[in-house]
Amino acid sequence: MFKINRKIEYALIALKYMSHKAPGQLTAAKEICDTYHTPFDPTSRVLQIMAQHEILRAEQGAHGGYQVVKDLSKVTLGELSDMIVGPIQIANCFHGDYSHCELTTSCSVIGPMLNLNEKISGFFHNIKITDLIEARHHGEKVIREKPIVKSKIEE
Repeated sequence: MFKINRKIEYALIALKYMSHKAPGQLTAAKEICDTYHTPFDPTSRVLQIMAQHEILRAEQGAHGGYQVVKDLSKVTLGELSDMIVGPIQIANCFHGDYSHCELTTSCSVIGPMLNLNEKISGFFHNIKITDLIEARHHGEKVIREKPIVKSKIEE
């Protein structure tokens, strides 16, 4: 079923981590990766993308790193998704206003799928990043206590 792209998860992990640091304090990509066991290349790439979109400030050098500079209550999950992985596409059969599917001319669900895509995109564009990274959920403790179970796809 529908899942959030792993790169967006890495971005949220980084934003949550950095948002709890003292103002002006820089965070290295390696620090985030070491703390949360995320892979370096995709984590550093999402940090670079967020810096290019002025959510973060990047400072080069041996003591460089990243710092949150944009008010995260003004950034939505939809905007974050758009910048990191591109526009939300609920179905593989269409991309914007064109299709790659050989069934397009006879398909009966193009309209409903376009409607669903618009609704999900609208929903994502109404979720503020702060609503996600500052929230606690009653199920969090239960999930943390359960052992890791590999999915059939991973096996």
